[in-house]
Amino acid sequence: MSQPKSKLSRRTLFAGAGTAGAVAAAASLLPGAVRETAALPDVKKPPANGGGYQLTDHVRRYYKTTLV
Repeated sequence: MSQPKSKLSRRTLFAGAGTAGAVAAAASLLPGAVRETAALPDVKKPPANGGGYQLTDHVRRYYKTTLV
């Protein structure tokens, strides 16, 4: 028995993938396609003498899960 001939061959698949990659690369180089990056949130400076540990609600919840 012969297997039915598929319309999608390996060659066609790789050619399509290459074309899609080329289009994506070209689109990223267009001047109008530049996305603005989101501003990073302000991060507090760590204390000079250490002591950066803070007991937050998240830490308290974790400690409650460790109780036996």
